[in-house]
Amino acid sequence: MRIPSISAFARTVRVILGGLALLALAAPPPAVAQGETPAQKWNLPYVPYEGQDGKDVVWVPTPEPLVEKMLDIAKVRPGETLVDLGSGDGRTVIAAARRGLAARGIEYNPDMVGYARQRAAEAGVGDRAKFEAADIFESDFTDAQIITLFLLPSLNERLRGDILKLKPGTRIVSNTFGMGDWPVDDMATVGDGCSAWCTALLWVVPASVEGAWRVGDRTLTFEQKFQLVEGRLGDRPISLGRVWGEQVTFVVDGVKYTGTINGRTIEGQTSDGGAWTATRS
Repeated sequence: MRIPSISAFARTVRVILGGLALLALAAPPPAVAQGETPAQKWNLPYVPYEGQDGKDVVWVPTPEPLVEKMLDIAKVRPGETLVDLGSGDGRTVIAAARRGLAARGIEYNPDMVGYARQRAAEAGVGDRAKFEAADIFESDFTDAQIITLFLLPSLNERLRGDILKLKPGTRIVSNTFGMGDWPVDDMATVGDGCSAWCTALLWVVPASVEGAWRVGDRTLTFEQKFQLVEGRLGDRPISLGRVWGEQVTFVVDGVKYTGTINGRTIEGQTSDGGAWTATRS
């Protein structure tokens, strides 16, 4: 009897294993039931890891101290609604729910959504911390008083148009990355113990004041770029013009005007004790 050489035997094993691998690749994966994540289908525990691929970016978690700083700078209040765009493992949503907010995370990865729901339940805030598997660019977040995000600048800019249509006064807080040429309204940095991703940036969606208004027998004209405004009151230039949510402030000849915007009217006070009202022309 001829005994095959070890090298021939090894080649035979490699051929058999290679054939089995090709069959495995050719076989369609088991169907995933509706509402079931791939990890649940295979009965495997899912644990996210830093740098894992996502739809538009890799996942990097926001440091816990910065999560709290982002909520602080937004001055969140119990009962408000917060939406986290790209909510990852759910830490921002869970932290907001712990402060009494109705918090919702929108995350593309269904395994990550399942993981976040589990974390929220373990934290005892599953009733206030909700998560949905969806594309943030196809989602409705118009109910939010606060939006949080940790996305690349290019993605922030893609969202910016929709964000600026939100109700004036909506607060937007980003981890580190800006919104193109939309200047921040405030910023805060985490100090001790934070080595990366340590800055919170805040914007407040401004009301629109662009155009002409009547103030008594004078015309008040605003030229607006985001929250910054220039213009004239009668023949006098205004300076230090700014819109913060539904409030506008500006200075004319050393007198500061502060007013609340309500649709087609503005009502307010001046620093010298006077009152003023403006109506859109």
